[in-house]
Amino acid sequence: MSSRHSPTVAILNNISETALKFLEEQGWHIEKDMATADALLLRSFDLHSQPLASSVRAIARAGVGTNNIPIESCNDQGVVVFNTPGANANSVKELVIAGLLLSSRRISESIAWTRSLSGDTAELAAAAEEHKKHFAGGEIAGKTLGVIGLGAIGVMVSNAALALGMRVIGYDPFISVHSAWGLSREVERATSIQKIYSNADWITIHVPLSEATHHLINTKSLQSFKPGMRLLNFARGELIDNSALLQALKNGRVTCYVTDFPHSQFIAHPQVITTPHLGASTVEAEENCARMAAEQLVRYFSTGTIINSVNFPSCEIEQSGLYRLLVASKNVPNMVGQITSLLATAGINIQDLTNRHRDQLAYNIIDMDNAPNQKLLESIRNIPHILFVRMIEDYDNPK
Repeated sequence: MSSRHSPTVAILNNISETALKFLEEQGWHIEKDMATADALLLRSFDLHSQPLASSVRAIARAGVGTNNIPIESCNDQGVVVFNTPGANANSVKELVIAGLLLSSRRISESIAWTRSLSGDTAELAAAAEEHKKHFAGGEIAGKTLGVIGLGAIGVMVSNAALALGMRVIGYDPFISVHSAWGLSREVERATSIQKIYSNADWITIHVPLSEATHHLINTKSLQSFKPGMRLLNFARGELIDNSALLQALKNGRVTCYVTDFPHSQFIAHPQVITTPHLGASTVEAEENCARMAAEQLVRYFSTGTIINSVNFPSCEIEQSGLYRLLVASKNVPNMVGQITSLLATAGINIQDLTNRHRDQLAYNIIDMDNAPNQKLLESIRNIPHILFVRMIEDYDNPK
Protein backbone atom coordinates (compact mmCIF):
# COMPACT_ATOMS: atom_id res chain seq x y z
CA MET A 1 0.00 0.00 0.00
CA SER A 2 1.37 3.44 -0.86
CA SER A 3 0.54 6.65 0.95
CA ARG A 4 -0.85 7.92 -2.38
CA HIS A 5 -3.82 5.72 -1.64
CA SER A 6 -6.38 7.66 0.42
CA PRO A 7 -6.95 5.44 3.45
CA THR A 8 -10.40 4.28 4.49
CA VAL A 9 -11.33 4.03 8.16
CA ALA A 10 -14.34 2.15 9.50
CA ILE A 11 -15.93 3.83 12.53
CA LEU A 12 -17.35 1.14 14.81
CA ASN A 13 -18.61 3.25 17.74
CA ASN A 14 -19.81 6.79 18.23
CA ILE A 15 -16.66 8.88 17.84
CA SER A 16 -16.37 12.63 18.40
CA GLU A 17 -17.05 14.85 15.42
CA THR A 18 -13.77 16.65 16.06
CA ALA A 19 -11.81 13.45 15.39
CA LEU A 20 -13.87 12.60 12.30
CA LYS A 21 -13.39 16.09 10.91
CA PHE A 22 -9.65 15.79 11.46
CA LEU A 23 -9.54 12.51 9.51
CA GLU A 24 -11.52 14.02 6.64
CA GLU A 25 -9.18 17.02 6.55
CA GLN A 26 -6.28 14.58 6.16
CA GLY A 27 -7.96 13.05 3.12
CA TRP A 28 -9.30 9.92 4.80
CA HIS A 29 -12.56 8.27 3.73
CA ILE A 30 -14.92 7.42 6.59
CA GLU A 31 -17.35 4.50 6.51
CA LYS A 32 -18.92 1.84 8.75
CA ASP A 33 -18.11 -1.25 6.66
CA MET A 34 -15.08 -3.20 7.95
CA ALA A 35 -14.85 -5.42 4.87
CA THR A 36 -12.61 -3.12 2.82
CA ALA A 37 -11.29 -0.68 5.45
CA ASP A 38 -7.60 0.08 5.84
CA ALA A 39 -8.08 0.99 9.51
CA LEU A 40 -10.62 0.60 12.28
CA LEU A 41 -11.44 3.26 14.90
CA LEU A 42 -13.46 2.09 17.90
CA ARG A 43 -14.10 2.30 21.61
CA SER A 44 -15.97 -0.73 23.00
CA PHE A 45 -16.90 -2.62 19.80
CA ASP A 46 -16.04 -6.32 20.23
CA LEU A 47 -13.86 -7.62 17.41
CA HIS A 48 -13.47 -11.13 18.79
CA SER A 49 -16.63 -12.43 17.13
CA GLN A 50 -15.55 -11.89 13.52
CA PRO A 51 -12.36 -12.26 11.47
CA LEU A 52 -10.42 -9.16 10.47
CA ALA A 53 -10.52 -8.26 6.80
CA SER A 54 -7.19 -8.68 5.01
CA SER A 55 -7.30 -4.98 4.10
CA VAL A 56 -7.00 -3.85 7.73
CA ARG A 57 -3.54 -2.48 8.56
CA ALA A 58 -4.23 -0.75 11.87
CA ILE A 59 -6.77 -0.54 14.70
CA ALA A 60 -7.05 2.46 17.00
CA ARG A 61 -8.87 2.17 20.32
CA ALA A 62 -10.11 5.51 21.70
CA GLY A 63 -9.28 4.44 25.25
CA VAL A 64 -6.72 2.36 27.10
CA GLY A 65 -8.06 -1.19 27.51
CA THR A 66 -7.89 -3.47 24.46
CA ASN A 67 -9.70 -6.56 25.76
CA ASN A 68 -12.22 -6.15 22.92
CA ILE A 69 -9.49 -6.56 20.29
CA PRO A 70 -8.00 -9.96 19.27
CA ILE A 71 -4.36 -9.05 19.75
CA GLU A 72 -2.95 -12.45 18.76
CA SER A 73 -4.83 -12.42 15.47
CA CYS A 74 -3.58 -8.89 14.85
CA ASN A 75 -0.01 -10.05 15.47
CA ASP A 76 -0.39 -12.87 12.95
CA GLN A 77 -1.79 -10.48 10.33
CA GLY A 78 0.67 -7.65 11.00
CA VAL A 79 -2.06 -5.31 12.22
CA VAL A 80 -0.79 -2.51 14.47
CA VAL A 81 -3.09 -1.88 17.44
CA PHE A 82 -3.01 1.57 19.02
CA ASN A 83 -4.54 2.80 22.26
CA THR A 84 -4.60 6.23 23.89
CA PRO A 85 -2.87 6.17 27.28
CA GLY A 86 -3.10 9.44 29.15
CA ALA A 87 -5.85 10.95 27.02
CA ASN A 88 -8.45 10.29 29.73
CA ALA A 89 -6.05 10.62 32.68
CA ASN A 90 -7.48 13.85 34.07
CA SER A 91 -11.03 12.49 33.90
CA VAL A 92 -10.07 9.39 35.90
CA LYS A 93 -7.94 11.42 38.31
CA GLU A 94 -10.90 13.63 39.22
CA LEU A 95 -13.09 10.58 39.88
CA VAL A 96 -10.40 9.03 42.09
CA ILE A 97 -10.23 12.23 44.16
CA ALA A 98 -14.02 12.12 44.43
CA GLY A 99 -13.67 8.50 45.62
CA LEU A 100 -11.27 9.59 48.34
CA LEU A 101 -13.81 12.09 49.65
CA LEU A 102 -16.81 9.78 49.26
CA SER A 103 -15.07 7.09 51.28
CA SER A 104 -13.96 9.45 54.05
CA ARG A 105 -17.00 11.67 54.66
CA ARG A 106 -19.97 9.29 54.18
CA ILE A 107 -21.34 11.67 51.57
CA SER A 108 -23.40 9.10 49.64
CA GLU A 109 -25.17 7.84 52.78
CA SER A 110 -25.90 11.34 54.00
CA ILE A 111 -27.41 12.35 50.65
CA ALA A 112 -29.64 9.25 50.61
CA TRP A 113 -30.77 9.95 54.19
CA THR A 114 -31.49 13.61 53.48
CA ARG A 115 -33.62 12.71 50.45
CA SER A 116 -35.75 10.50 52.68
CA LEU A 117 -36.81 13.43 54.88
CA SER A 118 -40.10 15.26 54.76
CA GLY A 119 -41.57 18.28 56.56
CA ASP A 120 -41.12 22.03 56.48
CA THR A 121 -37.78 23.79 56.53
CA ALA A 122 -37.64 24.08 60.32
CA GLU A 123 -38.36 20.38 60.75
CA LEU A 124 -35.73 19.48 58.17
CA ALA A 125 -33.15 21.65 59.92
CA ALA A 126 -33.93 20.08 63.30
CA ALA A 127 -33.66 16.54 61.88
CA ALA A 128 -30.37 17.39 60.19
CA GLU A 129 -28.86 18.72 63.41
CA GLU A 130 -29.98 15.68 65.35
CA HIS A 131 -28.76 13.05 62.92
CA LYS A 132 -25.63 14.54 61.31
CA LYS A 133 -23.47 12.85 63.94
CA HIS A 134 -24.32 9.53 62.31
CA PHE A 135 -22.46 10.63 59.16
CA ALA A 136 -19.33 12.01 60.78
CA GLY A 137 -16.21 11.14 58.81
CA GLY A 138 -12.54 11.99 58.72
CA GLU A 139 -10.38 14.35 56.72
CA ILE A 140 -7.94 13.14 54.11
CA ALA A 141 -5.32 15.83 54.86
CA GLY A 142 -2.45 14.34 56.83
CA LYS A 143 -3.41 10.77 55.90
CA THR A 144 -1.37 8.44 53.68
CA LEU A 145 -2.34 7.49 50.14
CA GLY A 146 -0.61 4.54 48.52
CA VAL A 147 -0.57 4.65 44.73
CA ILE A 148 0.12 1.37 42.92
CA GLY A 149 1.07 2.14 39.31
CA LEU A 150 2.63 5.45 38.28
CA GLY A 151 1.55 5.85 34.71
CA ALA A 152 -0.28 8.93 33.47
CA ILE A 153 -3.23 8.49 35.86
CA GLY A 154 -1.18 7.42 38.87
CA VAL A 155 1.11 10.43 38.51
CA MET A 156 -1.81 12.86 38.30
CA VAL A 157 -3.56 11.26 41.30
CA SER A 158 -0.35 11.41 43.33
CA ASN A 159 0.26 15.07 42.59
CA ALA A 160 -3.38 16.00 43.28
CA ALA A 161 -3.38 14.14 46.60
CA LEU A 162 -0.22 15.98 47.66
CA ALA A 163 -1.94 19.27 46.86
CA LEU A 164 -4.78 18.22 49.18
CA GLY A 165 -2.34 17.72 52.04
CA MET A 166 -1.90 13.96 51.93
CA ARG A 167 1.29 11.98 52.33
CA VAL A 168 1.75 9.95 49.14
CA ILE A 169 3.73 6.75 48.67
CA GLY A 170 4.08 5.48 45.10
CA TYR A 171 5.02 2.04 43.84
CA ASP A 172 5.91 1.20 40.24
CA PRO A 173 9.01 -0.89 39.45
CA PHE A 174 8.57 -0.09 35.73
CA ILE A 175 7.98 3.67 35.89
CA SER A 176 8.81 5.39 32.61
CA VAL A 177 11.13 8.35 32.26
CA HIS A 178 8.18 10.45 31.09
CA SER A 179 6.15 9.60 34.19
CA ALA A 180 9.13 10.19 36.46
CA TRP A 181 9.54 13.69 35.07
CA GLY A 182 5.90 14.48 35.83
CA LEU A 183 5.85 13.05 39.35
CA SER A 184 6.32 15.44 42.28
CA ARG A 185 9.54 14.92 44.17
CA GLU A 186 7.47 14.89 47.36
CA VAL A 187 6.02 11.48 46.46
CA GLU A 188 7.81 8.84 48.51
CA ARG A 189 9.19 5.90 46.55
CA ALA A 190 8.27 2.42 47.71
CA THR A 191 10.83 -0.18 46.69
CA SER A 192 8.37 -2.89 47.71
CA ILE A 193 4.60 -3.07 47.37
CA GLN A 194 4.56 -4.20 51.01
CA LYS A 195 5.39 -0.62 52.05
CA ILE A 196 2.12 0.48 50.41
CA TYR A 197 0.14 -2.29 52.08
CA SER A 198 1.39 -1.64 55.62
CA ASN A 199 1.45 2.19 55.61
CA ALA A 200 -1.45 3.44 53.51
CA ASP A 201 -4.77 4.68 54.88
CA TRP A 202 -6.02 4.60 51.28
CA ILE A 203 -4.74 2.51 48.40
CA THR A 204 -5.57 3.36 44.80
CA ILE A 205 -4.65 1.00 41.96
CA HIS A 206 -3.59 2.17 38.48
CA VAL A 207 -2.06 -0.83 36.72
CA PRO A 208 -3.18 -2.64 33.56
CA LEU A 209 -4.87 -6.02 33.81
CA SER A 210 -2.51 -8.85 32.91
CA GLU A 211 -1.72 -12.36 33.98
CA ALA A 212 0.68 -10.90 36.55
CA THR A 213 -1.81 -8.39 37.99
CA HIS A 214 -4.96 -10.53 37.97
CA HIS A 215 -6.19 -10.65 41.59
CA LEU A 216 -3.33 -8.40 42.67
CA ILE A 217 -5.39 -7.72 45.78
CA ASN A 218 -6.02 -11.15 47.29
CA THR A 219 -6.18 -12.93 50.64
CA LYS A 220 -2.42 -12.74 51.16
CA SER A 221 -2.03 -9.07 50.25
CA LEU A 222 -5.11 -8.06 52.27
CA GLN A 223 -3.54 -9.59 55.38
CA SER A 224 -0.74 -7.01 55.03
CA PHE A 225 -3.11 -4.05 54.81
CA LYS A 226 -3.20 -1.49 57.59
CA PRO A 227 -6.39 -2.26 59.59
CA GLY A 228 -9.32 -0.01 58.72
CA MET A 229 -7.89 1.23 55.41
CA ARG A 230 -9.91 2.12 52.33
CA LEU A 231 -9.38 0.70 48.84
CA LEU A 232 -10.05 2.44 45.51
CA ASN A 233 -10.15 0.66 42.16
CA PHE A 234 -10.71 2.68 39.00
CA ALA A 235 -8.44 0.50 36.83
CA ARG A 236 -9.98 -2.97 36.27
CA GLY A 237 -12.42 -5.04 38.32
CA GLU A 238 -10.40 -8.25 37.90
CA LEU A 239 -7.47 -6.77 39.81
CA ILE A 240 -9.42 -7.62 42.98
CA ASP A 241 -10.23 -11.04 44.39
CA ASN A 242 -13.80 -10.20 45.35
CA SER A 243 -14.30 -13.09 47.77
CA ALA A 244 -11.14 -12.17 49.66
CA LEU A 245 -12.18 -8.53 49.78
CA LEU A 246 -15.64 -9.40 51.12
CA GLN A 247 -13.96 -11.17 54.02
CA ALA A 248 -11.67 -8.17 54.61
CA LEU A 249 -14.70 -5.86 54.70
CA LYS A 250 -16.35 -8.17 57.21
CA ASN A 251 -13.39 -8.39 59.57
CA GLY A 252 -12.55 -4.67 59.40
CA ARG A 253 -9.26 -4.93 57.57
CA VAL A 254 -10.89 -2.80 54.87
CA THR A 255 -13.43 -0.15 55.90
CA CYS A 256 -14.63 0.94 52.46
CA TYR A 257 -14.19 -0.17 48.87
CA VAL A 258 -14.76 2.34 46.06
CA THR A 259 -14.90 0.88 42.56
CA ASP A 260 -15.90 1.90 39.07
CA PHE A 261 -16.87 -1.68 38.19
CA PRO A 262 -20.31 -2.95 39.36
CA HIS A 263 -20.35 -6.55 40.54
CA SER A 264 -23.15 -8.69 41.93
CA GLN A 265 -21.16 -9.45 45.09
CA PHE A 266 -20.88 -5.78 45.98
CA ILE A 267 -23.82 -3.96 44.44
CA ALA A 268 -25.84 -3.70 47.68
CA HIS A 269 -22.99 -3.92 50.18
CA PRO A 270 -23.13 -1.04 52.71
CA GLN A 271 -19.34 -0.65 52.73
CA VAL A 272 -18.96 -0.52 48.96
CA ILE A 273 -19.43 2.56 46.76
CA THR A 274 -19.86 1.65 43.11
CA THR A 275 -20.03 3.91 40.06
CA PRO A 276 -21.05 2.65 36.60
CA HIS A 277 -17.66 2.77 34.85
CA LEU A 278 -17.54 6.57 34.78
CA GLY A 279 -13.74 6.93 34.70
CA ALA A 280 -13.49 8.24 31.15
CA SER A 281 -17.09 9.38 30.82
CA THR A 282 -16.56 13.08 30.32
CA VAL A 283 -16.97 15.07 27.14
CA GLU A 284 -13.36 16.17 27.40
CA ALA A 285 -11.96 12.64 27.82
CA GLU A 286 -13.95 11.23 24.92
CA GLU A 287 -12.77 14.11 22.70
CA ASN A 288 -9.14 13.66 23.77
CA CYS A 289 -9.15 9.88 23.24
CA ALA A 290 -10.80 10.05 19.84
CA ARG A 291 -8.53 12.82 18.56
CA MET A 292 -5.42 11.04 19.84
CA ALA A 293 -6.48 7.76 18.20
CA ALA A 294 -7.15 9.53 14.89
CA GLU A 295 -3.81 11.34 14.99
CA GLN A 296 -1.94 8.09 15.59
CA LEU A 297 -3.61 6.47 12.58
CA VAL A 298 -2.77 9.42 10.32
CA ARG A 299 0.83 9.50 11.49
CA TYR A 300 1.28 5.78 11.00
CA PHE A 301 -0.14 5.72 7.48
CA SER A 302 1.69 8.87 6.36
CA THR A 303 5.12 8.30 7.97
CA GLY A 304 5.16 4.76 9.37
CA THR A 305 5.68 6.07 12.90
CA ILE A 306 4.35 3.83 15.66
CA ILE A 307 3.54 5.45 19.01
CA ASN A 308 1.34 3.92 21.73
CA SER A 309 0.90 0.51 20.15
CA VAL A 310 -0.02 -2.36 22.44
CA ASN A 311 1.50 -5.05 20.20
CA PHE A 312 4.19 -3.44 18.02
CA PRO A 313 7.31 -1.61 19.25
CA SER A 314 7.43 2.17 19.33
CA CYS A 315 9.44 3.30 16.31
CA GLU A 316 10.18 6.72 14.89
CA ILE A 317 12.98 8.42 12.91
CA GLU A 318 13.28 11.80 11.20
CA GLN A 319 12.96 11.91 7.41
CA SER A 320 16.32 11.41 5.69
CA GLY A 321 15.33 10.14 2.25
CA LEU A 322 12.75 10.63 -0.47
CA TYR A 323 11.30 7.16 0.00
CA ARG A 324 10.45 5.16 3.09
CA LEU A 325 10.12 1.39 3.34
CA LEU A 326 8.26 -0.20 6.26
CA VAL A 327 8.84 -3.86 7.01
CA ALA A 328 7.29 -5.88 9.84
CA SER A 329 8.28 -9.44 10.67
CA LYS A 330 8.46 -12.05 13.36
CA ASN A 331 11.32 -11.31 15.74
CA VAL A 332 13.81 -13.89 14.45
CA PRO A 333 17.57 -13.63 13.69
CA ASN A 334 19.00 -12.18 10.46
CA MET A 335 15.84 -10.44 9.28
CA VAL A 336 17.56 -7.06 8.91
CA GLY A 337 20.50 -8.69 7.16
CA GLN A 338 18.28 -10.36 4.58
CA ILE A 339 16.34 -7.17 3.89
CA THR A 340 19.40 -4.93 3.53
CA SER A 341 21.20 -7.52 1.38
CA LEU A 342 18.35 -7.48 -1.12
CA LEU A 343 18.34 -3.68 -1.15
CA ALA A 344 22.12 -3.54 -1.65
CA THR A 345 22.03 -6.09 -4.48
CA ALA A 346 19.44 -3.92 -6.24
CA GLY A 347 21.64 -0.83 -5.86
CA ILE A 348 19.44 0.84 -3.24
CA ASN A 349 21.39 3.14 -0.93
CA ILE A 350 20.01 3.27 2.63
CA GLN A 351 20.04 6.77 4.12
CA ASP A 352 18.80 5.71 7.56
CA LEU A 353 17.39 2.62 9.20
CA THR A 354 15.91 1.76 12.55
CA ASN A 355 14.92 -1.67 13.78
CA ARG A 356 12.85 -2.21 16.91
CA HIS A 357 11.31 -5.32 18.40
CA ARG A 358 8.72 -6.14 21.03
CA ASP A 359 8.19 -9.69 22.20
CA GLN A 360 7.63 -11.75 19.03
CA LEU A 361 7.33 -8.83 16.59
CA ALA A 362 9.94 -6.67 14.85
CA TYR A 363 9.51 -3.47 12.85
CA ASN A 364 11.85 -1.62 10.48
CA ILE A 365 11.77 1.89 9.03
CA ILE A 366 14.20 2.29 6.12
CA ASP A 367 14.78 5.63 4.37
CA MET A 368 16.20 5.67 0.81
CA ASP A 369 16.91 8.17 -1.95
CA ASN A 370 15.66 5.88 -4.73
CA ALA A 371 12.63 3.63 -4.76
CA PRO A 372 12.71 -0.18 -4.98
CA ASN A 373 10.67 -1.62 -7.83
CA GLN A 374 7.79 -4.05 -7.38
CA LYS A 375 9.97 -7.07 -8.09
CA LEU A 376 12.31 -6.11 -5.23
CA LEU A 377 9.39 -5.48 -2.89
CA GLU A 378 8.00 -8.92 -3.70
CA SER A 379 11.40 -10.46 -2.98
CA ILE A 380 11.35 -8.87 0.47
CA ARG A 381 7.77 -10.04 1.05
CA ASN A 382 8.83 -13.59 0.21
CA ILE A 383 11.43 -13.69 3.00
CA PRO A 384 10.14 -16.19 5.60
CA HIS A 385 8.47 -14.61 8.65
CA ILE A 386 7.75 -11.27 6.93
CA LEU A 387 4.34 -9.88 7.99
CA PHE A 388 4.06 -6.90 5.67
CA VAL A 389 6.05 -4.61 3.40
CA ARG A 390 4.78 -1.10 2.71
CA MET A 391 6.21 1.76 0.70
CA ILE A 392 5.58 5.42 1.37
CA GLU A 393 6.34 6.83 -2.06
CA ASP A 394 5.49 10.49 -1.56
CA TYR A 395 7.22 10.79 1.78
CA ASP A 396 8.78 14.07 0.62
CA ASN A 397 5.32 15.58 0.99
CA PRO A 398 3.33 13.49 3.49
CA LYS A 399 -0.20 14.54 4.41
